[in-house]
Amino acid sequence: MIKQTPNGSGGLEPRSFLDDNKAFERWLRSQCRVVEPDLEEKHKKMKEDPFVFLRATFFRWARCIEALCPDLRGAPRVLSVGDMHIENFGTWRDAEGRLVWGVNDFDEAASIPYPFDLVRLAASARLAPKAKKKKGRTMTHIGNGDAAKAILYGYKNGLQHPRPSLLDEDASWMRKFVACTDEERAEFWDEVKQYRRKGMPLPAPPPVAAALRKNLPRGASFSHFGTRSAGAGSLGRPRFVAVADWRGGQVVREAKALVPSAWDWAHEMQGKSRFLKLARGLYRAPDPHLAVQRQSGFMIRRIAPDSRKINLRDHANMRLELKLLYAMGFEVGAVHAATGTSKKITDDLDERDRDWLHAAAKAAAAFVEKDFGEWRKYG
Repeated sequence: MIKQTPNGSGGLEPRSFLDDNKAFERWLRSQCRVVEPDLEEKHKKMKEDPFVFLRATFFRWARCIEALCPDLRGAPRVLSVGDMHIENFGTWRDAEGRLVWGVNDFDEAASIPYPFDLVRLAASARLAPKAKKKKGRTMTHIGNGDAAKAILYGYKNGLQHPRPSLLDEDASWMRKFVACTDEERAEFWDEVKQYRRKGMPLPAPPPVAAALRKNLPRGASFSHFGTRSAGAGSLGRPRFVAVADWRGGQVVREAKALVPSAWDWAHEMQGKSRFLKLARGLYRAPDPHLAVQRQSGFMIRRIAPDSRKINLRDHANMRLELKLLYAMGFEVGAVHAATGTSKKITDDLDERDRDWLHAAAKAAAAFVEKDFGEWRKYG
């Protein structure tokens, strides 16, 4: 076991993954009423492959990344996504009904040195099922170096020219990657039918139930509450849904428990959720149904076939190409630009060598794979 000691920047040197996992889950139980069967499901998912393991273990990343990449920890801090990875993107409808694509999970938002969102994104691309790029009529693997360059190039442009990605306008090319297929629509509504109703592990707290009802369209005929299990890192947190009928079809709202960022846990700081501050940032076209019920500490949102997270391996049309990695980097840049630190970040980037992101992502991915091996063997 590696002894846990201060690293000089507020973070801690790495210790055993198993110890950190136990400590984090003890803390999580102090922050919300954990759904134990879902936490057990998370433990199983963490054994699938290093990519899923990365998604499920931001707490470990938060604990160790500054020690792994000490030359990055002094970079300008910015309100960051935190749990950044290639599957932390999705689609939703904004107040004008436009279809928007972008980061759709800010559970772990915190004040973090800006490079770490990029490092985590690039590391996730390294650990994901191998992407391919077109070369004539053949397909060749996307190199890790090329992936890091595409992310960084997109990030720099997102800092300088931030805007949301609208799938009906400037980002129409993305539709082939993210548009919901007929099969996926059918799967979504089949899942709605299976949301747990009777014998729910937890009853919806009255303030949450009231907030879900309030978020439904006016005139909707409420049907029932239920629970659902989703995600990787958030498995174990309670999720409740309200299903209603409205003007010929069903509508669904979800409430998910919010807790302080694991970054704050890892750095032994008193934290609070920054979810809405980033989700409604200056350069975003947010979902008008997105809300936080502060009394209970739950986030409320619309879920639908066109308002959902897009998982690479579950989506029929999703392919991790360089153009898409560029768009992911651009989105991170736009998120960071909204906090007014673009000049400081650009100055810092200008002082770094051209391969810094590739090197940092390589080191981070290797550390994740080591932890994954420990979990597969002893978890």
